[in-house]
Amino acid sequence: MPHVSPEAPRNDARAASLMAQEAAEAPRVVADLLARNAEAVRELAAELRERPPRAVLTCARGSSDHAATFAKYLIETRLGLITASAAPSVSSVYGSSPDAGDVLCLAISQSGASPDLIATAEAAKAGGARLVALVNAPDSPLAAIADAELPLWAGPEVSVAATKSYLAALAAVAQLVAAWTEDAALEAALTDLPDQMEAARRLDWSAALDAFQDAQSLYVVGRGPGFAAAQEAALKFKETCGLHAEAFSAAEVRHGPMALARDGFPVLAFAQDDPSREGVEALAEELAAAGAAVLLAGGQAPGATVLPAVAADPLLEPILLAQSFYGMVEQLARARGFDPDRPPGLAKVTRTV
Repeated sequence: MPHVSPEAPRNDARAASLMAQEAAEAPRVVADLLARNAEAVRELAAELRERPPRAVLTCARGSSDHAATFAKYLIETRLGLITASAAPSVSSVYGSSPDAGDVLCLAISQSGASPDLIATAEAAKAGGARLVALVNAPDSPLAAIADAELPLWAGPEVSVAATKSYLAALAAVAQLVAAWTEDAALEAALTDLPDQMEAARRLDWSAALDAFQDAQSLYVVGRGPGFAAAQEAALKFKETCGLHAEAFSAAEVRHGPMALARDGFPVLAFAQDDPSREGVEALAEELAAAGAAVLLAGGQAPGATVLPAVAADPLLEPILLAQSFYGMVEQLARARGFDPDRPPGLAKVTRTV
């Protein structure tokens, strides 16, 4: 991945929206989170090493569930523990409690207040799980029932479109995994993350604005931890831009979705510098050859438009890609005539049951 300096040009949204302002706060938020949670993370990691869980259950909705995807890849690749996402309706609708003895339940939430999230977390605890909450509201119902809490420290997030709280959740997951595995290299890389996020925020992704201005539908592609960034990007296209977007693992595109990706069909691909990169680049080249309009961040591929990216530890590169993406999608929303802070039909706290 080519390194780009912090002085690279950027799409500066300034005070264009609350979403833009809050996304711009993310580097500071992450620096604060890494410092303030350090002791709690060390203590929790030591306990997890002393009494290892047999599996990990994640509990989240929306952007937080994309952070849970990130957690799945980090935990399964670094710790070898099966990590699965809970289906909230199992508890909130069907009233069933799983056998969660010796399971770590990671509940990730901005508000910590959605009824189905609380029901799922309570059911996991009742089934024997240890509940750890990564939540941006320390006085929330979720925080109140957790066995341990890792606050996200993002502060008030007024825009309906989550940005800084999502990026904080990814950083919190990475910090926990680094401490749990005693990975000194990842812990050292995390110290550079806030500055790298600021550099990523300043990158010029205007080529994507041109590509997506008149789009009706598109794919967002990633693999491994980068799939979490792809999921988040697809959601943001929908909620802020009124643009239908689907997220796919790069390995899944050839299982049917490839049939639509031609005749200028837009594709945004994310790659990080790990063993998945070669496959994402190969897919980008294949899609471009089939006639799709491919934009690739974090890699190189013939026929694809390359978006600039900041090089970092591969596990952290999806955080930087999401940071760059937020600035672009906020501008795209306004260019398409939408208010990114107030998507139609949506509210900040989603009270699903």
